Amino acid sequence: MSWLYIALLALAVAVFIGAEWPRLEQRLGGDARRRRERAKRRSTLRLVENDADDFAASVERDLASLPTIEDGERR
Repeated sequence: MSWLYIALLALAVAVFIGAEWPRLEQRLGGDARRRRERAKRRSTLRLVENDADDFAASVERDLASLPTIEDGERR
């Protein structure tokens, strides 16, 4: 093979990579990795249905246990 054929082959490979780069970046880039990791995390999630009364009671308990500041303590 002469250097001309090698140069043409390298040019053809460079053109091919340049034309396919957006699709390759979409599959192999950093965003693709984050999408795959997020999809993996989401597949392990499950929906927990809870009674609305239990939720309201839980919120009231949490609010009741919060520390408060008296009017005389504000400065």
